[in-house]
Amino acid sequence: MIRLDEVFDILLGQSLELISCEEINNGILFISRTSSNNGVATRIKKLENLDPMPKHAITVALGGSVLSSFYQSEPFYTAFHIACLYPRVDLTEAEMLFYCYVIEQNKYRYNYGRQANRTLKEILVPSYDELPDYINKINTKPVFKKNPLSTTKPSINTENWKWFKYEEIFDIRKGFYNKKPEENSLGDIPFIGATDSNNGITSFHDLDTIIKSTKTGEGQNAKIEEKLFDSNCITVSNNGSIGYAFYQPSQFTCTHDVNPLYLKSHKLNQYIAMFLCSLIEKEKYRWAYGRKWRPVRMPNSLIKLPATKEGQPDWDFMESYIKSLPYSACL
Repeated sequence: MIRLDEVFDILLGQSLELISCEEINNGILFISRTSSNNGVATRIKKLENLDPMPKHAITVALGGSVLSSFYQSEPFYTAFHIACLYPRVDLTEAEMLFYCYVIEQNKYRYNYGRQANRTLKEILVPSYDELPDYINKINTKPVFKKNPLSTTKPSINTENWKWFKYEEIFDIRKGFYNKKPEENSLGDIPFIGATDSNNGITSFHDLDTIIKSTKTGEGQNAKIEEKLFDSNCITVSNNGSIGYAFYQPSQFTCTHDVNPLYLKSHKLNQYIAMFLCSLIEKEKYRWAYGRKWRPVRMPNSLIKLPATKEGQPDWDFMESYIKSLPYSACL
């Protein structure tokens, strides 16, 4: 193992403010301190007085989501507190991705607000000679098509948005208070739990097992209609990983720690659902410290949505916006 600065030249990014840049669809990548979307916050117009950072680099967040590390295969600009790592010898894309993984394994060192500005260079990583042989056998080509469904991206202006109660927008159902059925890996009915990942799915089951399952594993059973929920809805965790929202494209069963939401006045699709899920998850912070977002509380909760001139949710805008985003063709 050797120090990171023995493998990479470590440069500080440009420290730009996004508010001072012009966002455009096909512009230069703008890398921020986020832990998602490969670090990309948006794309901006090329600056006249500043060249982008060269491609084939690793960007590392020094603050915010500290040590979130991503490989950049095209030129980019950066926000504040981003380090840009360039290999001192030729490295393949797969090898760069491996170093991203190794760097992120040190995140635990930076809890409680500690930043990595001074210590990033001291992190220990494998030398070139210590890299595993299997790395370059891994296919790093994208599996999904990046192109959006639409080349026209509507601009977001939240001044025209309107607050709605959840009960105005959604038919809020209760999950089913039942013992989790025995798992069947060959089953085709997902069980939605109070988790923050995998689209809320914690296991799969077959219909016969779900029919026979009971709250305690024995005794009185409930009707299958109470256990199964129709597709084309959004499930929201009301306990555990509270506030995580996922679109459910198929029939499912779930725990009572999940609220299934069905649109009242419009037919839901995957594009509108992705827009709504993002907004719902913005409310997670309201349910910290053990508060639960049970169906009795959710109806009076508020959600701010794009609105038409008539004051109704602008479903067309929501769908058009999601279709304009990269990878929307994969939804």
